[in-house]
Amino acid sequence: MNKIVLIGAGSANFGLGTIGDIFKSKVLEGSTIILHDINAKALEKTKNIANKFKDKLKVSYNIEATTDRKQALKGAAYCIISIEIGNRFDLWDQDWKIPLQYGFKQIYGENGGPGGLFHSLRIAPVILSICEDIIKICPNAFVFNYSNPMQRICHAVTTKYPELKFVGLCHEIASMERQLPYIMETNFSNIEIKAGGLNHLSILLEAKYKDSQKDGYPKIKKKFKSYYSKLTSEYYPSKPGGERGVFFELYKLFGYLPITTDSHLGEYIQWAYSVADHEAIMKFYENYKKRCLTFYDDESHYSEFFQLHNKINERIIPIIEAIIQDANIEESAVNIPNKNFINCLPDNIVVEVPGLISKSGVAGVKLNNYPANFGNLLNTQVSTIQLTTEAVINQSKDSAYLALLSDPIVDNVENASKLLETMLVFQKEYLGYLK
Repeated sequence: MNKIVLIGAGSANFGLGTIGDIFKSKVLEGSTIILHDINAKALEKTKNIANKFKDKLKVSYNIEATTDRKQALKGAAYCIISIEIGNRFDLWDQDWKIPLQYGFKQIYGENGGPGGLFHSLRIAPVILSICEDIIKICPNAFVFNYSNPMQRICHAVTTKYPELKFVGLCHEIASMERQLPYIMETNFSNIEIKAGGLNHLSILLEAKYKDSQKDGYPKIKKKFKSYYSKLTSEYYPSKPGGERGVFFELYKLFGYLPITTDSHLGEYIQWAYSVADHEAIMKFYENYKKRCLTFYDDESHYSEFFQLHNKINERIIPIIEAIIQDANIEESAVNIPNKNFINCLPDNIVVEVPGLISKSGVAGVKLNNYPANFGNLLNTQVSTIQLTTEAVINQSKDSAYLALLSDPIVDNVENASKLLETMLVFQKEYLGYLK
């Protein structure tokens, strides 16, 4: 019997979405699902809804819930982490808007730029604490992280605990499954892709027709402008082509299809603010925030997770199934330490590349002939990632300051110092460990 622990199970979307995916699995039938969260009220809601649908669907799973992390981890075979620290949106607003007051033109402020640094400094120490417990209690468990900022969290964990079977997962690659069939005029089952880079700064390197092995990029190039200028977002359906200013610019410059849109792509690039679709980014943020804050208020928000005929919500369950079955299948995007998978990036920086899944876990796939020009863009993030890890592990304010100064978005040393001091005051409860 497999024991699957969901850490952060009370989070909007994550807990119920993952449980719904588990319910769809024949391979995992009979497993125990342990729900863990420090928010007892949200945890109880998740547990009650999960049990309601378990009974309704008559699926064979055991569901338990606890706020005691050490208890939750006992005997765990798989640990899936998706957490936030403090009041998510209040802190996110600070991450995003306070740097703007000091003249740093960042976008979104969740994963990259100054906001991404402060987000990392809050959440990485907690995830390191979780991983320390895993090392002590269930050291052989496979650990999957969904928490952002993905690049920096995964680098901190894999630097401090290189022996841990730790992988970062992000759903952005799923955009290719939705978009490419329309562009390439075939089912996705007939499309073979290779994509890679850094999380949220990744490009589609190859797209081929499986049946003919023909290159799909000529079709992508032909239909790119007409398709993407009309494509709408579920969060902003009234604006065709919304949130694609940076997206279009990157495609024009490098000739490769970006995996995600402006709110993520633009976080890492110093010129992105000048071309980003700020209106669409704000609309996305407002709608996403509203959905999260009202998630439990409307059953329609989560009931679709429990429609057994629906597609899975995330890729984690097929990955766990592939480990159990030693399937040796390829997963399109995993975040793991670089081992020459992208040869223009340093080893041990966490890269997003395809992965082969077997009973041993996740093995990266080398991306041959990675475009050096886009690799140069990726390399602008390396020192920021490394210094963020130093700041977290060494509890170093100096390293945090150097991480801020190394970020491409930051262009004023005096204002960077003022920004850091301001954030240390505003977020003292979470950043007070920096000395």
